[in-house]
Amino acid sequence: MRPILYLHGFASSPAGRKIALLRRALAPDDVQVLAPDLNRPSFERLDFEAMVREAVRAATTEAPSVVVGSSLGALVALEAARRGIPAPLVLIAPALGFGPRWTAKLAPGDPIRFFHHGQEKELAIHRRFFEEMTSVDVDREPPPVRVAIVMGEKDESVPFEGVRDVWRCWEDSGRLVEGSRFIPVRDGDHGLVGSVGIIADEIRDAAR
Repeated sequence: MRPILYLHGFASSPAGRKIALLRRALAPDDVQVLAPDLNRPSFERLDFEAMVREAVRAATTEAPSVVVGSSLGALVALEAARRGIPAPLVLIAPALGFGPRWTAKLAPGDPIRFFHHGQEKELAIHRRFFEEMTSVDVDREPPPVRVAIVMGEKDESVPFEGVRDVWRCWEDSGRLVEGSRFIPVRDGDHGLVGSVGIIADEIRDAAR
């Protein structure tokens, strides 16, 4: 099996716990998990376009069998697919249909401070990133490749109903690639760390 490309979420890094657990789960399959740092050009000046360029660069350098996107990384994965990366997608707790929610609960001021799980401390990030994300609509149409979504029914960060609604719109369009599927996880939260086995199974299935 060719490597898989893992695109981490907001305020995370290639050293995230879920990536480590997936590497362990997929080790018996002799699968290499490539995880570029998407804090581009830096977390403080985070830019969606720069994140997408890094994902496309990584996928072009070593063609993956599957692209896995977590939360914000799922939006990056969708845009990379639209730019010609042909690998099937596995999206974990994707921030679909998020729109204005990017700015709805932000603290006042600029920059804003968030706890960065990769750095394990609070870091500053410019407000413009969130304002620009309100207009990102990479989920407006189904991706041009097969896609599986793994979504916790008790996600505390991305509303389950919003993701399900986007999925239903994709289904109604009649343009979902055959084999695409939506996998709800009862009691699953946003991290879905306890569901790594389910995610690994979806990656194996997508890579066939």
